[in-house]
This record gives sequence, structure tokens and C-alpha cells, in this order.
Amino acid sequence: MIDLETRAKIRRLFYAEHWKMGTIARELSLHPETVARAIETERFNRDKTQGADVLAPYADFIRQTLAQYPQLCATRVFHMIRERGYKNSVYPVRRFIANIRPQKHEAFLRLRAFPGEQGQVDWASFGTVAVGRARRKLSCFVITLSYSRALYLEFFFDQRIESFLRAHVHAFEGWHGAPRTLLYDNLRSVVLERRGDNIRFHPRFVELQAHYNFAARPCNVCAGNEKGRVERSIRYIRDSFFAARPFTTLSDLNRQALAWRDSVANARKFIDDDSRTVHDAFAEEQPQLLALPANKFDSQLLVPVKSSKTIYVRFDLNDYSIPPKAVGRQLVVVASESHVRILDGPAEIASHRRCYDRHQLILNPAHQEQLLTEKHKAAGSVRGTRLTTDIPESEAFLDAAFRRGHPIAAQTAYLVKLLELFGRDELRIAMAEALSRNTPTASSVSFILNQRYRQSNRKPLPPVDMSRRPELQNIHVQPHNPEVYDGLARNYDTK
Repeated sequence: MIDLETRAKIRRLFYAEHWKMGTIARELSLHPETVARAIETERFNRDKTQGADVLAPYADFIRQTLAQYPQLCATRVFHMIRERGYKNSVYPVRRFIANIRPQKHEAFLRLRAFPGEQGQVDWASFGTVAVGRARRKLSCFVITLSYSRALYLEFFFDQRIESFLRAHVHAFEGWHGAPRTLLYDNLRSVVLERRGDNIRFHPRFVELQAHYNFAARPCNVCAGNEKGRVERSIRYIRDSFFAARPFTTLSDLNRQALAWRDSVANARKFIDDDSRTVHDAFAEEQPQLLALPANKFDSQLLVPVKSSKTIYVRFDLNDYSIPPKAVGRQLVVVASESHVRILDGPAEIASHRRCYDRHQLILNPAHQEQLLTEKHKAAGSVRGTRLTTDIPESEAFLDAAFRRGHPIAAQTAYLVKLLELFGRDELRIAMAEALSRNTPTASSVSFILNQRYRQSNRKPLPPVDMSRRPELQNIHVQPHNPEVYDGLARNYDTK
């Protein structure tokens, strides 16, 4: 039920401001049926006895029906009496049934737990938050010790099994121990399949149990009251910590959460003895917790990935760079809450900070430099096949040009043209002189060649116009040593 001021506000927004009923319900946090009921004029000013009067002919029928079917919903009763002549709406039926239906209140015993004996675990949803261009679901892992009510909380952007396991590890490390038994809902991170009391646990969760030696006990189906301590802790977190809480990043939120736990949650009165605090009760309980093993449980996320063409692999809406040599291989992403490592077999080939945005390229500049180096060398080798065959020394010249930042493909193409114009011997001499001057560029070689021709009063031969015979442009004729022709001439003269 709503008060008269709220009713008046609803009617003003609907009739004066012309808001839609759905908008009013959302802005005032009301059910749409409540808004619709307030908008109807005859119900806003109705007689208090109107509901009972219109249902008077059907009251006995409704009572008899509910006596036979106590859990029958009001909507079904409404349809039944409509078939028998009822002409009004469903709302009087609901109010009438709410008054006559017997309220059953289940009784519970208050259970007491021994120190270190039991803890209760659950996930809680806290809506969504914006991370750059991404909308991430914000979830909170909560674990409460049943005796002292000491709690651990940690926020995540997912409810994956790896986050679930990691939160257990962090909680046990913070407490320097683990309870002997933990109670859970039948969530998929714990229970894969259940048939009565026969339960098949998640294999990764079984590994966690075996590592820390605690027992897991899933609650009965639809019996959330069995872990009421953690349910109350979640409500406490919503009201005391999260409400109107500003934060910038996930790590900032978790830092504030632990500070609130230590200064506020652990400072509240202990429920069994208000002369002590939760912190005092936990100090009594902590020695009774199970001792932790020497090694921490590995809770990192392992995801197989493969890059087809580019130097990036996709993980969790973003692309992370890898070395060029790893492109096309089957790799493994190992992700923690803050870092992403990429493995090729047992070897780590890349490491990045984890990004929770979307469509981001997380690049290690060294990976890009390796790719550019290989591309430049490849571009130079394709165009320089003839160049490197005729002048093997050109490899050292091109390496020197690349170190100076000159594009190898363009340098190679220019040198090939100079080879066609001036010949192998002249080009070799000019390239050696350019290297000695520490000017390893094709333009410097061209300058030296033209200078040598001017000094010898020679002109370079004009290039042959091959525009009419493009198929001949790639023909390469291996030049022979002129001494061979001199020998042939001498042999001819002696005959």
C-alpha cells in the first residue's frame, strides 16, 4: 500500500505531466500495478467498503475454494468468479484473499556453531558498471564465519569458477586458516549435477577442497534459510558499505571494501555477547581454523587461444599482442585479476596488464618492432633478388640503410634501377664509397655514380623504353666476364 501523498504525486505525473505509467513506476520504484491502481479515479476516491460489497455474492465460494486449495493464487480465483458473473477488477479479490488466507509462519531453531567449524559462502549481484565502452556486471563474493560473523568480501566483474576459487584463496590467506565446513547454494561453480542427496561437484572445486582440506555442503534445494548468516551479511554490505559508494576502479572498490570490513564490520557487537566485538570473537576463533598448506592454490584462468594472421590474440573482449613468431600457433592465456600472460607451451612469450574495457589493443611495442623488422627485410629481399645476386655486398649496404631508418623496399628499388643504368662494377664501387662516407642511401650512391661519369666525360645510357613490351621487364640476363670474350678473340687471331 502507498500513502496519499504518493498517490497524489502519481496522479499529477500522469494527468498533468503526461508521464507513462512505466516511467512513473521506474522513477518512484513502484510496481506498475500500484501506479495503475492509483491513477484510476474511482479507486482513488473509492468507498472503503466498496471491495467487500462487490465480492459479497462470491465470498462463500472464495472461502470454500481456499479451504480446499490453500495455496491457490488470487489471479486464478479472479478468473473463476468472472466465469460466475463477477464484473469488477482483480484488486478487490486480492485484498479480500489477503485478509482471509491463513498466514503460515515456519518456525526455525537457532543453530550455534563451534569456533572454526563452519562458514557460509554466496555471490551477490550489484548491478552493472561502465568500464570505458564496456558494461561489466559487478558481483561480490561473500564468506562469513558462522561463529564470530567475521566476513570477507571481494568484488569481481564476473562469477567465473576462477574468480570463485581465487576469492576463497584470498579469504583463507586473510584469515590465516580455513573453516572445516563451508555451506553453499547449488551454484554451477560448486554443483554440476544433483539428484536428491547425490551430488557431482565441479572438478576444479574438488581440487580446491583437497588443497585446503575443508568439506563442502550444498544447501537443500530452495532452502536459502540454511545459510542465513551470509544472506544477512550481504544485506549488511548493501546497506552499510555499497549504498552511495563512489569508486574509480575495481581495485579501488576492493581496497575500500577491506578498509570498511576492518573498521566497521569487525567493530560491530558480537551477536552472542554484546560486551565483545566481532574482531574479539574472531581472535578467539582463528586458532581453531584449519592450518593452510605451504603452497597457495593456483586459481588462474587458463584459456586456449590462437592468432590466425595478426600479432594479437583475443581474450575477454580485448586484443593482446604476441611476438610475430607465435602467429598461427596454439597458445594459452593465463589470466589473473590484474595481469594476462600468454604461454607457448611452458614458455611465457608475452605479459600485459589486464584490461576490462572492450575493443582495446593492448600492445607491447617490442612485438610491433619485431614485425616491422621482418617486414622490411622481406620487402627488401623480394625486390633485391637481382641486386643481391649481382652484388652480394648490397646486403651490408641495405642493413646500414635500415639502421638509419630508411625504407628498405624503396632503397632496393632505387638501387636496382641504378644497376640497370650504370652496371654492376660501377654500382659496386659507388656503394662501397657511400658506405665509407657513412651515407648508406640510394640517393648518395646515385650522386657518386653521376659524379664519376661527369669526371670521365661519359654519360649514362638512357633507359630502354619497355612500355610496349611489359612482359620483358622482369627478364634478367646474367652478364659474363669480359675476359672470356678477350680469350675468344685471341684464339680467333691465331688461326
